[in-house]
Amino acid sequence: MPSIASADAVVGETVVTLGKDLTGTQRDSILQEMQVPSDVKIIEVTNEEEHQYLGKYISKATIGTRAISSAKIVLADSGKGISVNTKNITTITPSMYANAAITAGIKDADIYVTAPFKVSGTAGLTGIIKAFETATGQKIDENKKQVANEEIVRTSEIAEQIGDPNKAAQFMNRVKEEVAKEQPKTQEEYKDIIINVSNEYNINLNEQTINQLVQFSQNFSELNIDWDQLSAQFESLRGDINKILNDEQTQGIIDSILEWFGDLFSAIGDFFTSSSSRQ
Repeated sequence: MPSIASADAVVGETVVTLGKDLTGTQRDSILQEMQVPSDVKIIEVTNEEEHQYLGKYISKATIGTRAISSAKIVLADSGKGISVNTKNITTITPSMYANAAITAGIKDADIYVTAPFKVSGTAGLTGIIKAFETATGQKIDENKKQVANEEIVRTSEIAEQIGDPNKAAQFMNRVKEEVAKEQPKTQEEYKDIIINVSNEYNINLNEQTINQLVQFSQNFSELNIDWDQLSAQFESLRGDINKILNDEQTQGIIDSILEWFGDLFSAIGDFFTSSSSRQ
């Protein structure tokens, strides 16, 4: 007999979210890739929903006009924690998704995020949250959804700045741990935590990023969170991040990001070389 994950959820319960703008062929291909039965529960994520949760933090152009990212969530035994695997996701690493999922209140689940072609994956969290709500029958607080999406954006921005997505995820996880432990009261106390953790990870942050992280940390601390339970999730995630760092899939994402930076700098160099030759 399957064990119970919550009052309304059963371990092994599986829900799939598909981007509403996928073609029929793409939908079929993703469902086959996910290896789910024909009667699996499927819900759709719209582009409007993606804008609802990301629009405060990134531009409309970055979010785009089509919902493509898709996700599968399988409820796991109590205490197992969160595991994440991805395919065709070029910017958001598994550890970033896991971090933000914990902030949203998701626990004990196996998560898979995919797309029919390479996408940043920034909107993938929308599908993860929607799938978890459907699988458990529990509505996640809207503030938690907003802060979790803010976390995804801020982590990816730091990853772009330092060129190390998993270090960025570890940094954000540590900031949340310190906020949970210290429970700061003033803006200066939040700022001190961020600066101290950035020094611990040897990350140089500009003033704008520090201010954004202060705002995120304040938003995070205002959530109605069970801090003891959160600490247990952090402990589980810390071990998972170390495992993820050596994962082939994660290394592929890191390689993609570094390749993108390489192409960008090469293009800039070509531009200036071309400009110089015309003068």
